[in-house]
Amino acid sequence: METESEPYVRLATLRQLHQVVADLNTARSLADTLQTVADGIVAGLNYELACVNLVRPDGDLVVAAFAGSPAAEALITGRVGSRESWERRLSMGVAWGDLRFIPHTEGWVLIEDDVPQWHTEGPAPRFEDEWHPHDRLYAPMYASGSKRELLGVISVDRPRNGRHPGPWGQEALQMYASQSAIAISNARLRANMQRALVRLEREQQALRASEESFRQAFEYAPSGMAIAEMGGDQHGRLLRTNDALCRLLGRPASAMRRYSFADLVHPEDIGTLLRTSAEGGRAELRLGRRDGTYVWVSLRNSVVADTADGPRFLLTHVEDIEERKRHELQLAHRASHDALTGLPNSAELRSRLSARICERPHATPETDYEAPYPHEHNFGFDAGPGAGGPYDHHVHAFAPAGGEVDDGTKGLAVLFCDLDGFKSINDRFGHHTGDAVLIEVARRLTTGVRDGDTVARLGGDEFVVLADGLGAADAADLAVRLRNAIIPPIRVDGRAVRVGASFGIGWAECGMTVEEVLNSADQRMYIEKRSRAKIHRRAG
Repeated sequence: METESEPYVRLATLRQLHQVVADLNTARSLADTLQTVADGIVAGLNYELACVNLVRPDGDLVVAAFAGSPAAEALITGRVGSRESWERRLSMGVAWGDLRFIPHTEGWVLIEDDVPQWHTEGPAPRFEDEWHPHDRLYAPMYASGSKRELLGVISVDRPRNGRHPGPWGQEALQMYASQSAIAISNARLRANMQRALVRLEREQQALRASEESFRQAFEYAPSGMAIAEMGGDQHGRLLRTNDALCRLLGRPASAMRRYSFADLVHPEDIGTLLRTSAEGGRAELRLGRRDGTYVWVSLRNSVVADTADGPRFLLTHVEDIEERKRHELQLAHRASHDALTGLPNSAELRSRLSARICERPHATPETDYEAPYPHEHNFGFDAGPGAGGPYDHHVHAFAPAGGEVDDGTKGLAVLFCDLDGFKSINDRFGHHTGDAVLIEVARRLTTGVRDGDTVARLGGDEFVVLADGLGAADAADLAVRLRNAIIPPIRVDGRAVRVGASFGIGWAECGMTVEEVLNSADQRMYIEKRSRAKIHRRAG
């Protein structure tokens, strides 16, 4: 007769069983799966010890995983028992469905066989269904199918309640063994697919795998795979995509067949895709999802042939690298941008200036070759910057004539900005207020320039603005507008503070170094600062 507490015990056991069965499907490798099987016996089925004996290719069984006793685990893990000895054990004792229980009264004959085993010490049983230290309980694991191929045997010992399992406990153990067999079969299939993918990458053109083996490796690969046409009018069109790629891009397989990768790639990455070799090519780029967003992926190409002399196809492996790429971009941004204001830092400013000017000396607008592609460098030719002729696509930078009169020359203006009165704010109100002022000045400078211009923080209270395509009058007007944007009061913690700004206008010119360009703008800023100071003293 069932006691009042047994339904609650059964419900708790059922919940534990459900959890440990769910855990079987989270293991990533065969070794992890086997250990998860053993751990589940201890964690969910209320046995103190569990051992997983796995059938090897030669038919013998090896102790592949153990849980519950580190001492026993070290003693028997990796040891092998013959198939003959195991079949003898599975034919003895009492059959509880697929389970096999060998009581201590019969098990003494097995002490000397070659199956790795252990006993737990303890007193003799006091009642009929009490567990004896030499009792043995085995749960065979069979592959699905009519042949019932033996995959392995789970051995358990020492139930926590000290009694032989009842009908519900027997059923739970048998059910768990069945689910464990499925998990082990799936883990082996995943391992086989991973090996198949490695072969596909290494052998490439020599690939002659069977259609079924290839289909399984393709369809069940954990990362995206695609097959595209190679050559002809439909070159690049996607013929097949696996489920992982469809999930990654949020597009059904039927819709994917309407596209090529060129249709899906981010516009800024189309050049990267076109430069990627069909045979062994690799690229990192962004592919479009159905919802309009983009995901960073790594593409690896291989060429495979349908038959020895048949048509060739492009096999592309697509790996999601969104998280890694985001981390890389964050690190790159931190390295190139000021932590306080978010503006490009000194190193990034120098890099952008260096990319705009070359070392060609004595260049003049009259003698310089006019490149067909303004503001571009052509890195596909051997001729370096300043080599001249039709292969030099670098547009040289020139400085307008001196003064604020516009002579028609457009150049790359370098505005050096130094804040007036900032040190007194720092000294009087503290660095917190000073930092807030710098952040607001950075915002006002960024708002006051055009898209494409650069506002950088050189350090301290010094900023630099790069503005291309300006004449002398344009640059002077920009400096006035930016100074006027900085002058209005800045409110910090309910307090209004003011800073002024001095600007020096320099010009980036080919033949100059980056430091010469910055020093030129810096010197003009100090000349202006001294000039304004004299005017202020006279006015006072």
